Amino acid sequence: MADDARPAGELRRARRFAAVGGAIIRALAATWRIRVVNREAVDALRARRRPIVFAFWHGEMLPLVWQHRNEGAAILVSSHRDGEIIARIAESFGFRTVRGSTSRGAGRALLGLVRTLEEGRDVAVTPDGPRGPARKFAPGALVAAQRGAAPIVAVAVHASRAWRLRSWDRFLIPKPFARVTVAYGPPTPVAAATAREAAGEAARFEQLLAETAAVAGASHAGG
Repeated sequence: MADDARPAGELRRARRFAAVGGAIIRALAATWRIRVVNREAVDALRARRRPIVFAFWHGEMLPLVWQHRNEGAAILVSSHRDGEIIARIAESFGFRTVRGSTSRGAGRALLGLVRTLEEGRDVAVTPDGPRGPARKFAPGALVAAQRGAAPIVAVAVHASRAWRLRSWDRFLIPKPFARVTVAYGPPTPVAAATAREAAGEAARFEQLLAETAAVAGASHAGG
């Protein structure tokens, strides 16, 4: 549903919650001590103006929105009501938003992602969002990467101290002054000739995210 099709009261509430939420995130994130691991390949791709599909689990979204603020990437956000607040917060941090889901009603979302990649812009996708199952790689990000000829970079987060919400994704909120490690996996193309073949690569990319999470944890412990 487009903004102008939503009830005015709903939009006002979304704007209000987004303003408050954004202020809280900024105040909290300013205290985090962030360490970045294995970003060299990302910087090299950007230097060559190659678009990237960043893939990370939904529960780790918050510190990554802060880490990648004002970089101009497009983030896929659910078109459901709760996605309106997330979209407005993301936009306040300098993200573009593509509305939709890679698992349900995926046509519009995929078209938006592919167009963004063809424009030379990075996209960020939570392949288990917006409602799970947690840490299961839905095929939308793979199809977008295949059609947009862009590599996927897995991203994982580890925090020394954090709250975990009782949500399906165990949403991560690093506590004030937490040490936060952000790790990047190697840029990995979707080696498939068709969208159907790309969708069959889900298990391989789940493993890539698991390996990147292990790097984040090991680097955090060693740092």
